[in-house]
Amino acid sequence: MASGALEEQLAEIAQEVTLRGQAAERRRQDEAEAARQKRIRWEAAMEQARIRYAEAYRFRHFEAQEAAWRHATRLTEYVSAVHTRVEAMPPGQARTEAEAWISWAAATVERLDPLNTPPRLPDIPNPRADDLKPFLGHWSPYGP
Repeated sequence: MASGALEEQLAEIAQEVTLRGQAAERRRQDEAEAARQKRIRWEAAMEQARIRYAEAYRFRHFEAQEAAWRHATRLTEYVSAVHTRVEAMPPGQARTEAEAWISWAAATVERLDPLNTPPRLPDIPNPRADDLKPFLGHWSPYGP
């Protein structure tokens, strides 16, 4: 009788070990699936962050072009005002030097004005991890 009870206990222990092993395997699979899903969500967040980063970069470039245009416009107005004054000067060394300055200033403004070249989208640099942080919400740029 004692050997029957022992065999029964061993069968129960073996069944318990099997059940615990199966439960541990299910937990491991569930954790692996949760990690996979989290990585998929993180990768999607990273892709969206790259898109938003590129748009923000383009917009900063756009604002810089507008600022350069305004600056060039103000400089052009100034060069024009100087030109009007110089035209009223009598011929001589001072006028010749002023006309040379006007030529230099006009050429400089020509180079500065973004409207003198066809507009194009800027090349977007590869963002560093820190560049993406503002676009990631609660996600880390280093991984899920």
